[in-house]
Amino acid sequence: MRRAQLLGIAAVAAVVAAGVLSLAGPPRPGCGAGSDETPEGRAPTTVELTPAVAAVFERDSYAPRSTATLDVWSRARGVTLQLFHAGPEKQRTVGYTTIEGVAVGPPRSLGAVTPQSRVAVRVGPWASGLYFARLTARDGRIGFALFVVRPARLGAAPVAVVMPTQTWQAYNYRDENHDGVSDTWYADTHRSEVELVRPFLDRGVPPHFRQYDLGFLEWLARTGKHVDFLSDADLGAVPTGDALARAYRLVVFPGHEEYVTTHEYDVVERYRDLGGNLAFLSANAFFYRVERRGDDLVRTGRWRDLGRPEAKLIGVQYLDWNNDCHPNQPFVVTGAAPDRWLFRGTGLVNGSRFGAFGIEIDAPTRDSPPGLQVLADIPDAFGPGETATMTYYTTPGGAKVFAAGAFTLGGAANWPVVSTLLDNLWARLSVEL
Repeated sequence: MRRAQLLGIAAVAAVVAAGVLSLAGPPRPGCGAGSDETPEGRAPTTVELTPAVAAVFERDSYAPRSTATLDVWSRARGVTLQLFHAGPEKQRTVGYTTIEGVAVGPPRSLGAVTPQSRVAVRVGPWASGLYFARLTARDGRIGFALFVVRPARLGAAPVAVVMPTQTWQAYNYRDENHDGVSDTWYADTHRSEVELVRPFLDRGVPPHFRQYDLGFLEWLARTGKHVDFLSDADLGAVPTGDALARAYRLVVFPGHEEYVTTHEYDVVERYRDLGGNLAFLSANAFFYRVERRGDDLVRTGRWRDLGRPEAKLIGVQYLDWNNDCHPNQPFVVTGAAPDRWLFRGTGLVNGSRFGAFGIEIDAPTRDSPPGLQVLADIPDAFGPGETATMTYYTTPGGAKVFAAGAFTLGGAANWPVVSTLLDNLWARLSVEL
C-alpha cells in the first residue's frame, strides 16, 4: 500500500518553478558561493497554489498494449479521465501547471474517486513517447499523471531518449506527511531518500517540465524523429552496455539527468566504450549516485567522490548554479572552425552569440577525455572563472559525445538557431556505429 494511504493525508505543498529565459524572482541579497544543494530558484511553500485531482501511475513506464495502474490521491466527484501524447500537440503550453497533448482516446467517466481509488488504464498500440492522463473533476479541479510508453523491444528505433524521471522526483516538493517540510533532500538536509511513486505538485506537472523538457519533445515531433523513449527505470533494466550498443546508435539525455544508479552509469559507460554515441543536452548530469530501494530513491554520494568523476564520461561536469544572482546569458561560439559541423546553416561564426542559458553550468576538469573540443562557452557566467562550456569528444572506439554545458539546450530546442544545431548534432551522432 502506498505511503499516502497509510497516512490518510493529502499533500499541501507547492513550488514555484524557475524559467529557462529568466530567473523565478529577483536576486536574493547576499547570494554567494554555490553548493551541491541547488534549488534552482525555487520558492517552496506549504500552501497548495492550484487545487488538483492528484494521481500517479504506479510505474514510470509501460509497454504498448499493457495495463497501467493509476492511484488516485484526492477525493472528488464527477471525475473524467482522458489520455494524451505529449509533444505532437499544436497548442502552446502556458504556465507551469498544465500539459498539452494529442488525445489518444475518448474521455472516460470515473465518477466519484477517493484517495484509495485505483484505476486500470489500458495502454494502446502507441508509438513510444511521453504520455499522460488528465483527470477533470466536476468542481473544476484538474490533475495530470505522466508515464513513458517504452518500446515493445529495445532497438525498435535507432535512437533512445532517456527522460529524467528520477530527477523529477528528487525535485518534487510534495509534503506527504503534512509536517510543513517538503519531502525532498532539497528542503530537509537530514533526508537521504525520496519516494518515487507520488504525484508531482503543480497539478501533477513535473518540476520545470515546460522549461527543461517540453521544447525537446516538441522538436522531436516537429522534425519527425523516430526514437525510443526510456525512463530511468527502463535504462536501469537494460542488462548490459553491450545490449544498449546492439540496440542504439545514439542515446540522448535531453533533460536534467542528475541522479543515476550504479547500473545506469555502468551501462552507459560501457555503451560509450563500445562506440556508442551520447548527447547530454543539459548540465549537471550523472552527478549523484542513487539506489532504488522499493519505491524509494536513496542518495548515497557524488560520483566524483566515489572515484568516478562524471567528466570522464560526459566531457564536463557540474560546476555551480546561479545562486539566484546571475541572469541567463548567451553562448559565445569558439569552435566554428576548422570543423563547422555543429554550426552549419546557423550563420554563427567564432565570436557569435546565441540564446540565453545558465541556471546550472558544467566545465571541463583534469578528468575530461583527451582531445576534448570546446564548441562554445559562456565566459564567467556566474563570476570570474565560472565559465559554462559546451564540448564534444571522440574515443578510439568511435564514440562521439556531446555535452551542452548549461541549462538547457533541450528546453530551447524550438529556438531557430538551436533547432538547427540539434539537426546538425542528430545528423552527426545518429549514424551507424
